[in-house]
Amino acid sequence: MKKFKVKKTFQEINEKIKDGRAVVVTAEEMIDIVERHGEVEAARKIDVVTTGTFSPMCSSGAFLNFGHTSPRIRASKVWLNEVPAYGGIAAVDCYIGATEVVEGDPLNSVYPGEFNYGGGHVIEDFVAGNVVKLRAEGYGTDCYPARKYERNITINDLQDAILFNPRNAYQNYNCAVNLSDTTIYTYMGMLRPRMANAAYATSGQLSPLFNDPYYRTIGVGTRIFLGGAQGFVAWPGTQHNPHAPRTDKGVPKQGAGTIAVVGNLKEMIPEWLAGASILGYGVSLFVGIGIPIPVLDEEMARFTAVKDEDIYTQIYDYSMDYPKGVAKPLAEVSYKDLRSGTIVIDDKKVITAPLSSYYKARQIANILKEWIEGGKFILGESQQILPSVKI
Repeated sequence: MKKFKVKKTFQEINEKIKDGRAVVVTAEEMIDIVERHGEVEAARKIDVVTTGTFSPMCSSGAFLNFGHTSPRIRASKVWLNEVPAYGGIAAVDCYIGATEVVEGDPLNSVYPGEFNYGGGHVIEDFVAGNVVKLRAEGYGTDCYPARKYERNITINDLQDAILFNPRNAYQNYNCAVNLSDTTIYTYMGMLRPRMANAAYATSGQLSPLFNDPYYRTIGVGTRIFLGGAQGFVAWPGTQHNPHAPRTDKGVPKQGAGTIAVVGNLKEMIPEWLAGASILGYGVSLFVGIGIPIPVLDEEMARFTAVKDEDIYTQIYDYSMDYPKGVAKPLAEVSYKDLRSGTIVIDDKKVITAPLSSYYKARQIANILKEWIEGGKFILGESQQILPSVKI
């Protein structure tokens, strides 16, 4: 068991938050503090480090209950603004997925498809207070005799509206390029031929799971910023893979950890939960997530001072290798280089662009910092840590 010179608990830090004594900084600010004072002194001085990310997160959606109708209906099929929702849950419960496309969309039959509206936009319409057309069909039973139901609703008409995203906040992600001779359209955006551009995701040194690489403080029950409101980590996210290759500092070099998150959709705002149309690919949902990292000891101080130059990801060809499922990395690149605007691959200078917004990630980290400093946000101690690796 490791011996630390500094040792704090969630309870001690929460007491400081309640008393207005907690010292809170963003992940960007923590870098300079550790460089100037060292990790031990930084751990003594700082109680919480805030993080943030704002990016399209496809594995997202919402459970909605629209209340019993008169006469009652067992809604086996549900549409919201003509976007199909899954009705196979209960009589008036449904799940709207972020990537479901509006019925009748030409998709990619007119290439590249525009994908102007889908589940992510329905969720944004709800949180914006807009009117949404509900349409439901049932097969009729003795207790639920109605076969059709239509009504215009807003989020206030819903009995319950729960954002539940099975996989968010990916800990690192690919950098995508196109080696073919034609433009391709992917979930990483438009990739121009002959490696003319490169697309990447995550907010690097601000990204939540990079600041707790072994998930020491993040797990089931962790309280987070989610869509502009307070939410929680509900479970490890789908595709959670803590065994990805790591640097000697413990930072994963490819897609690794993920989290499933949950929160009250009625408390969220469209600034941090917005529908996305991805040309030639489909629809998605921009999700704003921020996680406070308690500085329990000097190891956590070191983890939360991770820099873009310490974070690496793999570059993949999305024209042939990736779609075939036999992707091999073309090269490895740091987030410092990615964020500079250009990288060099095989002596070729390539323009880079992010899917994530670093500007909005910084905003989220600062909002979360203000919430904690103002005593509006107390740390939620995880009841079960995410599956990890031994350190």
